[in-house]
Amino acid sequence: MFRNLLIANRGEIARRIIRTCRRLGIATTAVHSDVDARSLHVTDATHAIRLGGSTAAESYLAKERIIELAVQHGCDAVHPGYGFLSENAEFARLVVCAGLVFVGPPAKAIAVMGDKIAAKDLARAAGVPTVPGHPAPLADADTALAVAADIGYPVLLKPAAGGGGKGMRVVARAEEMAPSLATSKAEAQKAFADDRVFLERYITRPRHVEIQILADQLGNIVYLGERECSIQRRHQKIIEEAPSPVVDAALRERMGAAACDLARAAGYTNAGTVEFILDEDGRFYFLEMNTRLQVEHPVTEMVTGLDLVECQLRIAAGEPLPLGQAELRINGWAIEARICAEDPDRGFLPSTGSITRYEEPRGRHVRVDSGVEAGSRVSVYYDSMLAKAIAWGESREAARLALVDALNGYHIEGLATNVDFANAVLNHPAFISGALSTAFVPMHMERPGEVPAPPAIRLHHMVIAASLVYHNRQSLVVQSLKPMSPTVGGVRALGHLPDYVVKAGRDVFQVRLRQEMRANHWTLWIDEQPYDVVTPEFEFYRRRLKLLIGGERHRFLLRYDGNFIRTSHCGIRRTFEVYSRREWELATFMPEPSQQANDDALLCPMPGLVVDVLTSAGERVYAGQALLVLESMKMESTVPSPRDGQVEAVLVRKGQTVEAGDVLVRFST
Repeated sequence: MFRNLLIANRGEIARRIIRTCRRLGIATTAVHSDVDARSLHVTDATHAIRLGGSTAAESYLAKERIIELAVQHGCDAVHPGYGFLSENAEFARLVVCAGLVFVGPPAKAIAVMGDKIAAKDLARAAGVPTVPGHPAPLADADTALAVAADIGYPVLLKPAAGGGGKGMRVVARAEEMAPSLATSKAEAQKAFADDRVFLERYITRPRHVEIQILADQLGNIVYLGERECSIQRRHQKIIEEAPSPVVDAALRERMGAAACDLARAAGYTNAGTVEFILDEDGRFYFLEMNTRLQVEHPVTEMVTGLDLVECQLRIAAGEPLPLGQAELRINGWAIEARICAEDPDRGFLPSTGSITRYEEPRGRHVRVDSGVEAGSRVSVYYDSMLAKAIAWGESREAARLALVDALNGYHIEGLATNVDFANAVLNHPAFISGALSTAFVPMHMERPGEVPAPPAIRLHHMVIAASLVYHNRQSLVVQSLKPMSPTVGGVRALGHLPDYVVKAGRDVFQVRLRQEMRANHWTLWIDEQPYDVVTPEFEFYRRRLKLLIGGERHRFLLRYDGNFIRTSHCGIRRTFEVYSRREWELATFMPEPSQQANDDALLCPMPGLVVDVLTSAGERVYAGQALLVLESMKMESTVPSPRDGQVEAVLVRKGQTVEAGDVLVRFST
């Protein structure tokens, strides 16, 4: 086994690898940019080396510099994690040429599987089903039109290199082909320095199902079951689970055999994932192969009991696989949610800043792989993923409920995250029923008419939480004025408890509460519906609240903004105002504070880097017209004009760093 492993990555995956190495007695060497000098992966590692710079190009993508430092510091192997250089065939080759072991597949396998056209050719040769399409790069729009006419619309344009959805375009009609092809090629060239684009039939509402494989250097290959990764947004996965709700033993065996055949044809070793799409008739087609550890590997670990990082290390050290195919057992179910610094309320724009409060959920069957803590700074330079929350259960529903409960208690403040959005997905009736597809989010979460109203009982539970928090705050004020008043269950009794009226937007709830003589025990009536409530850890200063309602445990996140109590639970967010009866009679309702619109200026929607300026002073522009391009967290976004008008001045330049709220463009009045 290795003595010292250099980890060419950062964040939660670097910490994940360090955790296994620590258990195996392997020293770890972390590398870091200047931005990451105080990051957790740096403090977790045995040794740490400064790469310098802030951008990925200056640090985590500096191939030669990383290898040079690995040799200088006595490392004998390099683990690339995922992202950055993990699927860079040249990096893998250079690592081996330097006399080090690359913890991953051979450079040749990375190269062939990284070229999607070559990978599909290899899949067809190995007898693996592929989506009908054009197996070669498209020379021009006429070629694309001819192929599309043959296989039928809609079709999908895909770059031959790279991934992550960059450069992909769905073409529904012939007249869309030429502009879509031009855009796809331009994006592919910019993202991957390779403008080759191919075409295949677009399968509407497919399921994304992938097979995890392990292959040792002795010729042994096994598959570790499947993962369902259909819940995606802009081709980025959000929720993953193992196994899949629609894959039975027979289909699992066929897909597993196809994945192993492809890996064998590619001369593949180490851990890898063969991704398939499953159509509505249950037919599967090869999509691509990821020649690295996947972000979602924990769900496979939780249902197989294997440590995939340990498997990677042992395979790279020349050891045989730890088990044969017949020995593999799938136990229970696991579901994972990716926790990202992005704002669902603002079109999922990246969110940056310092994390001011951070508390991870805990539980017997809950796991959190995180790269951050309270005080961590989230910058514009790297991916938006902060952590992953994973839960296991004996059944899919048990795993789902465990993850819902975990996300209810996942407390992150200081920047916007997708925690509530992920929780809302888990609580959607279509997800609960297993009716999944890659169109799930646009179908169910982004169309206002498709988003179901929250169940009344959930809103009642949130009203209970807000009412008790408000009541406790009022009680503390009274206690400070009457320090000798008696206590009931650790809370000073106030005699007659007032009734409340609780308002959340247009919803109004009538609340009565009574504190029982038993410790922390209450009875609340919400619109005359009684609830028995126990507050096992009711502390005023906490932002997380656990209640037993009718004997069942529920977790809530609460944030105070003046007289407003913002409450999150099961993916539902509401802002509550609590009034006594007398206050309600006299109340004049004020809207929540919001940023005033500025008709004369275009404000920066997020921190980032100005990639391009598409307008100039004196130009006549129109509402919705793209005026600038910003890059933040590896994502490019156009900034549209908020109005028709004439540009008076452009206040930024290409290459400039900007903050949210900065004035980018000013319009003539």
